[in-house]
Amino acid sequence: MTIAVARRVLCRLCDDPHLDLVVPLAATTVAEKYVTQAQRHEPQPRFPLDLYMCAACGHVQLLDVIDAAFLYDDFTYQSGNTRPLIDHFGHCARQVRTRYQRPAGSLVVDVGSNDGSLLRCFAAEGFRVLGIDPAVDIARQATAAGIPTIPMFLTAAVARALRDSHGPASVVCAFNVFAHADDLGGMLDAIRQMLAPDGIFVFEVSYLLDVLDGMLLGTIFHEHMSYHSLGPMVPFLRRHGMQVIDVERVAIQGGSLVGTAQLAGGPQPVNDSVANLLALEQRRGLDRPETLKAFATKLQAFSARLAALVTDLQRQGKTIWGYGAARSGTTLIAQMGLGQVIAAIVDDSADKQGKFSPGDHIPILPVSALYEARPDYAFILAWIHADRIIANNRAYLDQGGHFIVCFPEVRIVGADTVREP
Repeated sequence: MTIAVARRVLCRLCDDPHLDLVVPLAATTVAEKYVTQAQRHEPQPRFPLDLYMCAACGHVQLLDVIDAAFLYDDFTYQSGNTRPLIDHFGHCARQVRTRYQRPAGSLVVDVGSNDGSLLRCFAAEGFRVLGIDPAVDIARQATAAGIPTIPMFLTAAVARALRDSHGPASVVCAFNVFAHADDLGGMLDAIRQMLAPDGIFVFEVSYLLDVLDGMLLGTIFHEHMSYHSLGPMVPFLRRHGMQVIDVERVAIQGGSLVGTAQLAGGPQPVNDSVANLLALEQRRGLDRPETLKAFATKLQAFSARLAALVTDLQRQGKTIWGYGAARSGTTLIAQMGLGQVIAAIVDDSADKQGKFSPGDHIPILPVSALYEARPDYAFILAWIHADRIIANNRAYLDQGGHFIVCFPEVRIVGADTVREP
């Protein structure tokens, strides 16, 4: 199978050609491409995952773009499986309704709506809802569950058709998908087309400052083509006829930024949060290559410490499994050289159990196998959920097992101890 990969030569936000390599990473397989027993002996291609910074606007991004049809043809992630995310969505929907006085019955469109979890919260607040998502199976399931979802990528033509058929949108959302588009300008133009004159655009992105501070290596994978900060976003939206009016940092997904924008010259005032966050980013040097290069240096040192730990455990004859067949796990395994270290991965998802991890083809088993096999150590690959995983698996620790937690520092968690190796 030939998979198309394009190489950008211009910044995704400002079209400047001066792009500096700031975080070199090992090439990896696509995160969600789990394989069956029949496919286990077929090699999977690995694609570059290096991060570049635009010298003109400071935007951090991948340059190697994998064919979207391949990325999403069997996409498995569903946001409804994560309770904290559902609570967060409910809070956002209520806040949009109350802060911006959106009228009951007005239209909310979610771009990259996944299983409809965010729109379900808006529907509960009294809005009409419509989803757009290219993952055909997930879109079909969402529609069957009562959240009408168009199984397409958003384009200008799709935006015009939806406005003609459903009317202008009071709110357009793009939660954790604004980093997934190669043609961000085209996506933003389509969103602007759908908005009513007084409409608002609400977006959520993984926040670059949190990636650096939390050492969130697991957030870097091929679907995430952009690593956003506010500084480059403000002029980008302005060039596309929109204005950022509010920003909020939230803890979800390890650290995210929720931004709100309106059409240029719209009725809403600009909140002080915008200027305050821009000033913080300036102080922290988020637009300077050396800031990202320092992050890369820390990753190298972290990898060396983890390698020393793993080598010592293997010398002692200890068994090491993984916990969580997560998108972040593919990146962690590749960047930390764990492909030949982790013997099995346990996960709650029945859809993943019985399959094998992308690239290294590590078997994925139900969580019950952790208690049956009793491996000495379980490396938490679903790093966002580390605290919950530990709390829900005290029995594994009581059996003598240990969890290895990777970020922001390597630590080992036992029944009665938490220690750094």
